[in-house]
Amino acid sequence: MDSKVDKRTFTSTIARFDSELWHFHVVVPKDIVDYFHTQNIKRLVCKINDLITIHCAFMPAGNNTYFINLNKELRKKLVVGEGVEISCEIWEDTSEYGLPMPDEFREVLDTDPEGNEHFHKLTPGKQRSLIYLIGKLKNQDKRITKSLIILNHLNANGGKLDFKALNEAFKMGL
Repeated sequence: MDSKVDKRTFTSTIARFDSELWHFHVVVPKDIVDYFHTQNIKRLVCKINDLITIHCAFMPAGNNTYFINLNKELRKKLVVGEGVEISCEIWEDTSEYGLPMPDEFREVLDTDPEGNEHFHKLTPGKQRSLIYLIGKLKNQDKRITKSLIILNHLNANGGKLDFKALNEAFKMGL
């Protein structure tokens, strides 16, 4: 990473929302949120406890408060839970998609011009969702299979993304 990147650091305690949608998170200090918002920076990279780097965005909690979501897998890797204080270093995410593009997905996109076009017409959020679904898999063959299923789905549906139908296709291995 370029040493000239403008970074901000903070510590925060892991908390839990009483919600069906969001659970564990850290609240980001207002001055840090304000800095990135005034710079019109929406996508971020966050290094937690100098151990794990994630791509993220500030999520609104209401009352002009923002948080970063910490999923179960991330908390397990960090060996942390509710009430634990963590340190965060945060900077602008300048990657093309807001997440690392899995090599397997890039290869499949390169071999399917129609699917590639459909993928790139999706909103950035939907692109990130699909990249995340592939990138979280540890097995290369499974990443290739999921990439093919996604592009087959987009091609068969004229570029429209139907997550319910896509999940069914994943289950069937189509």
